[in-house]
Amino acid sequence: METNYDALIQASADELFEKMSSKEDQKNIDRLRAAFEFAREAHSPQKRKSGEPYIIHPVNVARIVAEELELGADPVIAAFLHDVVEDTDYTIEDIRERFGDEVAFLVGVVTKEKKDKYVQSKQIDNFRQILASMQYDVRALLIKLADRLHNMRTLDSMRPDKQMKIAGETDYFYAPLANRLGLYHVKTELENLSFRYRCPREYSLLERLLAEEFDAERPHINAFTSKIESLLAAGGIKARTEVRYRKPYSIWMKMHSKGCDFAHVDTKYYVRVVYQNLEDWSEKDTSLRIYSILTDAFKERPGSVSNYIDAPKENGYQSFQVKLLNEKGKWEELHISSERMVRNGRLGCAAERTDENIQAWLDKFNEILKEMADPEDGMEFMDGVTSSFYYDDIMVFTPKGKCIILPKGATAIDFAFEIHSNIGLHAHYARINGKLSSVKTVLRRGDCVEIGTSETAEPQQDWIDHVLTYKARKYISAYISHKTKCGFVRCPHCHPLPGDEVIGFKNPDGSTQIHKRNCQTAIRLASQHGDSIVAVNFEDECSCLYPVRISVRAIDRYHLLSDLVDCITEKLHLSMTGLKTETADNIGVCTIDFAVHSMHELQIAMNSIGAIDGVDEVQRIDIE
Repeated sequence: METNYDALIQASADELFEKMSSKEDQKNIDRLRAAFEFAREAHSPQKRKSGEPYIIHPVNVARIVAEELELGADPVIAAFLHDVVEDTDYTIEDIRERFGDEVAFLVGVVTKEKKDKYVQSKQIDNFRQILASMQYDVRALLIKLADRLHNMRTLDSMRPDKQMKIAGETDYFYAPLANRLGLYHVKTELENLSFRYRCPREYSLLERLLAEEFDAERPHINAFTSKIESLLAAGGIKARTEVRYRKPYSIWMKMHSKGCDFAHVDTKYYVRVVYQNLEDWSEKDTSLRIYSILTDAFKERPGSVSNYIDAPKENGYQSFQVKLLNEKGKWEELHISSERMVRNGRLGCAAERTDENIQAWLDKFNEILKEMADPEDGMEFMDGVTSSFYYDDIMVFTPKGKCIILPKGATAIDFAFEIHSNIGLHAHYARINGKLSSVKTVLRRGDCVEIGTSETAEPQQDWIDHVLTYKARKYISAYISHKTKCGFVRCPHCHPLPGDEVIGFKNPDGSTQIHKRNCQTAIRLASQHGDSIVAVNFEDECSCLYPVRISVRAIDRYHLLSDLVDCITEKLHLSMTGLKTETADNIGVCTIDFAVHSMHELQIAMNSIGAIDGVDEVQRIDIE
């Protein structure tokens, strides 16, 4: 039997108008109806890949905006019209004339710009356009997320290559953006739909395993939640419990991050206790009251409490979390939340949407976007975006109690640059909760961090692999770029220094790799790629420090080691990074790592060390 699409579409739209009528006046309801009719007429010749009338898509996007994100009339109207300018002959001015400036702006933001040439690629330019709208109105982003959510829900009709493209964009850009906006449910659904189309077999397997485990655990979970509800009812607290099973994508991520199989993934679900506030009690007081009642009856896992009420995540998420031991001897993860927290967790930045509530987040977002607009910072735009906004976050503290929000997995280097760029550029060591630590140490929620600095300390090349924040990556990249502005790449085997006899080989990317003339790699390249040889003048123009290693052979005596260290650090003012000694039959061999600016400086150091009493031989050796 042929589907009566017209009736289905009209019924869906009417249901939307009915729901909107509870919060909008008749004038706006009439505008909503006009937008629907306009979109239906504009898209009337068009079909979706599934063969359905195209208008089904705008209607469903409008319903997501209205019902799942709970936005008002103008963004719902823009959702009806979001593809009109891109896919039909109507223009933004047509939209403006019929529905006003605000709707025209929202439609303009979600309309992909057509260009003869894109700055990086069509996709990245589209991402830029979407993110740039943040400085004006977050609702444009929410419409775009609704559009992507419905496209993902109906991706079955696409070819596999298109499915992969759209799923890849979703996993890389849209799902993390939804998370940062606090739209946890949207983020979770987008992640799982992307995973389903990228890796269908893995998704199906995990979905089946989760269903089997839930069926097996249901009696124990029900007993646990029933006991919670009875304890709280006896304590005079109105609350309900929800069991929230984590989705296949979340389980897959845990399996890969922990290197385990499905059976050994912990916390596949959590129990949420949702309460109505007690009269004259704050949410924190009520949460602590529930915590007190439950920990009187259940054993609490030491160190498992996370207080996201006093310290919300940067996307606004709040709850009070703890792990309790159930009757089977298994730790149960519990999230204690008010009805308001649950609603805000669903709607994110769209909940309680006042200028004050959202402005701080927008200010930080726009500040970072302005920094990333600099084309000379040496970083890809999207790398900067993802490193700044697309991680879960942790809260750490300075010794004076100042709160610093960083991405989960950030290091003390990230912390240093977040405090001030000069502290980051001269970070020497860290004290984390009073313990002396490397600046590369990964931080944990609640850490108290102090950064020790030194005028001679500077960012190292490998720091870029130990930071997550855009600010840290930007400053480190700029510093390293400045150090290597001469355009040379040093051979990783012979490690030439300024002043060495060197030869250069032109790389396909235009850079020049330099080698010492007696380097075996250089000899091989000269015999095979002789046309790429170029003359180079490798002098110390950048005031760079280069790591070197020497071997010292000497007659062992009292204070020999201290004399060697004193010569390098006090007399020559060079920074040692490594020292290894071996002594046998009164002969000592020391391997010393330090840094110099040039071959000339290294030679001075070797001559000074050679003059120490008892030293017989000083040699430069390769760093492996």
